[in-house]
Amino acid sequence: MFSKGFSMLLVLSLILALFTGCTSKTNENASDEGEKNDKPKATADAPGWQSNKEPITFDWYVNFSWFAHKWGDDAVSKYVTDKTGVSINYISPAGNEAEKMNTMIASGKLPDFITLGWWEDAVKKMIEGELVLPLNELADQYDPYFFKVADGAKLEWYKQEDGNTYGYPNASSSPKDFDKYKDLKPSNQTFLVRKDMYEAIGSPDMSTPEGFLKALEAAKEKFPEVNGAPLIPFGLNEFTDVGNTSLEGYLQNFLAIPMEKDGKVYDRSQDPEYLAWLKTFRQANEKGLLAKDIFIDKRPQMEEKISQGRYFAMLYQRSDLAAQQHALYAKDPNSVYIAVDGPANSKGDGPALAGDSISGWTVTLISKDVKDKERAIQFLSYLISEEGQMDLYMGKEGETYDVVNGKPEFKPEVLDLLNKDRAAFDQKYGASFKYWMLMDTNMSLAWAPPASEPFKQMEDWTKGKTVSYAEFDGISPTGTSAEGVSASKIAQEWGKTLPKLLLAKSDKEFDKTFKDFLKKRDSYGYDKVEEYQQKMFEQNKKKLDAAK
Repeated sequence: MFSKGFSMLLVLSLILALFTGCTSKTNENASDEGEKNDKPKATADAPGWQSNKEPITFDWYVNFSWFAHKWGDDAVSKYVTDKTGVSINYISPAGNEAEKMNTMIASGKLPDFITLGWWEDAVKKMIEGELVLPLNELADQYDPYFFKVADGAKLEWYKQEDGNTYGYPNASSSPKDFDKYKDLKPSNQTFLVRKDMYEAIGSPDMSTPEGFLKALEAAKEKFPEVNGAPLIPFGLNEFTDVGNTSLEGYLQNFLAIPMEKDGKVYDRSQDPEYLAWLKTFRQANEKGLLAKDIFIDKRPQMEEKISQGRYFAMLYQRSDLAAQQHALYAKDPNSVYIAVDGPANSKGDGPALAGDSISGWTVTLISKDVKDKERAIQFLSYLISEEGQMDLYMGKEGETYDVVNGKPEFKPEVLDLLNKDRAAFDQKYGASFKYWMLMDTNMSLAWAPPASEPFKQMEDWTKGKTVSYAEFDGISPTGTSAEGVSASKIAQEWGKTLPKLLLAKSDKEFDKTFKDFLKKRDSYGYDKVEEYQQKMFEQNKKKLDAAK
């Protein structure tokens, strides 16, 4: 009897203890939940980043070997970190960008953020390999405010077949943006000459092959050396394993070669006007007017030579010589580079230069390995918002700018340094999109100070000459598909062929080299590439029509 009663008592005690424990645990959980609920929930109306400003550092890979800036050394980055809690550890490749990207992709592990050109194979590889996260899903879960500040047309443009958007562009203009700003927005594509040298040889017309060659000859004869170093008569972007942008899109745009004819994507590389100008550059080399430097120099070497004023003429992007232009202007205002009429087609048509398109310049993606998904999408939302854009462009009110008559204006000493020494400005203030990864070049028009010399002339020259090539963005296949592999092989073959064309001993050798390239191109599956381009071109047109 005793034993049975004791057993019953023991069971009752255990049940009571278990019940009490559960109640206690439930209360603890309720208490925890209450604490969690104290944290403001991200909504579509409130920026998510404001809910958590604990210190965090993101690794941010920028796929440009020339990008060497560090976060935290200047006023803007310190201000953004104080405001959001976010610091950035920038990483950039020491050598070949494509090799570095491919190595990272093969490892299966990526830094928190990745910024690279939208056209690069690696973008598709990362998406296909599920190495990056859909921005729309991150926003749905952690920061609905993203959809309020993101441009819907850009999200739609970058939407993949699975319905997700993985990257967000910088320097991008939707069709509405382009129409609104086309007369204000300049192109970055310019044909530049060193002002004093150009004027010294009589400011010749360089828009024809004959005029171009004569001008290079005259400059070399009159100025064989610049401060003891040989003059480089003609400069270009660097040659890469897939070609040279100056001698492709830039030159073709100056020649106003159409991108499509009768609704079909046009092969600009076979256009007679284009080939005639490539032969002109071949002649320039034959006459000793193409220095060996231009075939081997990378960006740092080119920047050094620009700052020394060693190039007479350049087919180049004006924004990328800002610091060097400053240095030249400080030494001698007449030694700067100015934009003039460059190569033109035989009809003398004006150039059709590329303005910002909807694809923009780079895209930024968030890795699946990101250390904090919530903070990452919230920081990205901040960066693309008007508040983030203004912080990165103008800095902190009272420190780098003041509001004058309702408009933010850089303080006089800040603006003075910006106009005199861009490198020193970057180091001290870090404003005016030193950190350009997600810059909105339309939004910043409201704050940007008017261009001053030595940049105004270059910028003004391009206005009214810009067109949108948005429907042709991203039409070339990338990745591991059959057409993507074909396109990659063709691009590599072109990278080998282009220097050979310029170095050919005669036009006959040029023709043979180009003909050999076309044969190889066909053997690599150019028909597949053409078919893909046409399909994507037609899809792009539909997307753009829907975005209007």
